[in-house]
Amino acid sequence: MTESPSTFNAAENTPLVAPNFITEVIERDLSTGKYPRIVTRFPPDPSGYAHLGHIFASFLDFNTAQQYGGQFNLRMDDTNPEIVRQEYVDAMRDDLAWMGLDWGEHFYHASDYFDRYYEFAEQLVRQGDAYVDSVSAAEMSRLRGNAHTPGTPSPYRERSVEENLDLLRRMKAGEFSNGEHVLRAKIDLSSPNMKLRDPVLYRIVKHPHYRQGEKWCIYPAYDFQHPLQDALEGVTHSMCSLEFSDNRAIYDWLMEKTGFDPRPHQYEFGRRGLEYTITSKRKLRRLVEEGKVSGWDDPRMPTIRAQRRLGVTPEAIRAFARQIGVSRTNRTVDISVYENAVRDDLNHRAPRVMAVADPVRVTLTNVQDGQTLSLPYWPFDVVRDSPDGLVALPTGERVKPELAVRDVPFTRELYIEREDFNAQPPKGFKRLTPGGTVRLRGAGIIRADDFQTDDAGQVTHIDATLLGEDARAGGVIHWVSATQGVPAEFRLYDRLFRVPHPEGENETDDDDSAGMSEHEAENEAAPVDAGYMRYLTPDSLRVTRGFVEPSVLKDPADTRYQFERQGYFWRDPVLSREDALVFGRIITLKDTWAKEQKEQKAESKKVEKSRGQEVEGTAPRAPRPAHQLTPEQEAEVTRLTALGAAEADARTIARDEALLAFVGGAVQDATFAQVASWTVNDLAGGLRAGEVKVPAADLAPLAGMLSAGKITTRVARDALARAAVSGDAPLSIIEREGLNTGLSDEDLQRAIQGVLDANPDKVEAYRGGKTALMGFFTGQVMRATGGKADPQKVAEALGAALKG
Repeated sequence: MTESPSTFNAAENTPLVAPNFITEVIERDLSTGKYPRIVTRFPPDPSGYAHLGHIFASFLDFNTAQQYGGQFNLRMDDTNPEIVRQEYVDAMRDDLAWMGLDWGEHFYHASDYFDRYYEFAEQLVRQGDAYVDSVSAAEMSRLRGNAHTPGTPSPYRERSVEENLDLLRRMKAGEFSNGEHVLRAKIDLSSPNMKLRDPVLYRIVKHPHYRQGEKWCIYPAYDFQHPLQDALEGVTHSMCSLEFSDNRAIYDWLMEKTGFDPRPHQYEFGRRGLEYTITSKRKLRRLVEEGKVSGWDDPRMPTIRAQRRLGVTPEAIRAFARQIGVSRTNRTVDISVYENAVRDDLNHRAPRVMAVADPVRVTLTNVQDGQTLSLPYWPFDVVRDSPDGLVALPTGERVKPELAVRDVPFTRELYIEREDFNAQPPKGFKRLTPGGTVRLRGAGIIRADDFQTDDAGQVTHIDATLLGEDARAGGVIHWVSATQGVPAEFRLYDRLFRVPHPEGENETDDDDSAGMSEHEAENEAAPVDAGYMRYLTPDSLRVTRGFVEPSVLKDPADTRYQFERQGYFWRDPVLSREDALVFGRIITLKDTWAKEQKEQKAESKKVEKSRGQEVEGTAPRAPRPAHQLTPEQEAEVTRLTALGAAEADARTIARDEALLAFVGGAVQDATFAQVASWTVNDLAGGLRAGEVKVPAADLAPLAGMLSAGKITTRVARDALARAAVSGDAPLSIIEREGLNTGLSDEDLQRAIQGVLDANPDKVEAYRGGKTALMGFFTGQVMRATGGKADPQKVAEALGAALKG
């Protein structure tokens, strides 16, 4: 496996996963000895490339295992022979390792267990728990009934065990055609849970498998294969998204019938979608197949491979993942949360240089060639924020700020951006105009004396004069030497879709689009609704040719730059060559979409006013897409984050009147962030239904006790849930019902010392650099304390003890 980057937050001794309802279950299971060790798995199906939707679930599975010293498995869920490919397996494995997931030796394929699945199928038949059905798919659907009508038994439901075994073995031997027979579980045709109405366990698919070849012509259904493989691999906590909550009944039924002990359990959490993005692999494949993009690695695609080619770093992706909380409700994440994580990462990574993407020539009539300027790579604000007082060169070497400079040739002939000169400037234009002045970055102030145009009126050349030190200018522009600048192609990428929800507000994805439902739909042959195609952004890729300063020629090819005033760029690893540089824009400096939306609204108001209408009149308006924040909501986000709320929580609250009204009553102190988190992740449903009785102000003391380590997360959430129903103050509930069973500091220290004394080899390994063992020690302490200790407090105390 490709060596993965460093292990997230383990070195800082902080929890890799914020406390949530799943970690509470895990801590209880460890404390009671239900499982000796935690095992999680991430099981994408290899029918496409890993994508941004996989981030949340994969990190949750991996980090949870790490935090509790457990095992993480990566599994290729390759049971559908018609769509899985080795190409996709290899790409997923490589991309997930690049993101930092480390599964060691625990890399599996569902197809590794085809023989075992079949053995269990025969076992169910012999037990009378499964039968071969021979009705058509349409008839089977009709017989299953609906939400108001119970199912009707198939005429083949009471076949004998002998007949069922015979037919199943003949299905396996290839005697029948696709769809002629299926193997079904015999559960409950009257169950209100439609999933339990005799689900299909095996189907005939006469198609070669990319790993098994022609060996198999029957393949297990997801609801049969997935629980069995969890059990066979020793998975303890099988995490998936809410749309699989009904499937849990099949999971539990199968575990009961096959007798696994200990057995895995399934836990569902809210899925996380991402605005302006689709992550259905079937739909992404269609974009590739129809030539809407150049391939799975096209930088406009939401695949991890595309983000790698775009220049996004794994650190940025991990930072984004850490901002997404685990909850029991589905949420759509504002795309700006991801984009800002990318910008924040690049801001302190990318040295500043100059490039001109749409050049127009300038002649400085009073300047001679041969001059070289020494310009800094880093602006003052980044230098000031550097914790060690050092800044990085493009090579990665950290030096004093005065040494982080590059030589830039300053010649008589220069290039500036075409948009930085305007012969008829609008009001407020602060760049170059006829007779006007502007500052060239690091080189002085120039005045435009004359200019020439072509037959179309486009400016082709500007004559200018370099002025003295006492000259004044209102703006600053970048430039590149016309004689020594390096020719380059610039690829300017934009969002692939122009609306927040290109698949529609109410459409659910057909596969593991949010990284939660980890199995491709088994009706792969169903037609794909191509409605999302109409929302593709026109000109989402613009290609220009210009020049970049020659200092870049000596830098490593993977250097990320901030091209001043242009955005963040790096050399396209596919297209760029030493003799033909191609730079792709990773991301703009600011959220240009938000700016455009604000400008459009301002223009709309001007038009209404000019027509004699009230600015907020009743003229028909195009509906604002859901989840697109208004300027007022953006202002609320700014206010809430200033009070301490996480950005993702602030955006959810700002767009929801019920949540916003509730947090309006919260105490505005250090407890606000926790109250905001509870509002979004624990109380949102009740608030929207008008069922939460406790005021936000009463939550501040509870948050304060949690922050001080006086109560555990489990106690806080229990008190919160009871307070929401009763309206009583949470602290009074804790006192009245004796919920606070936390440990004293002395008891915690004794537990920690006991764990360290019992594991001297692991203590030595940790102190030797294997800091990922922090998760192991945390899990052991939680078990030793019966789950009463606060994981955050445990991590802090362990960190101090292990330094000794």
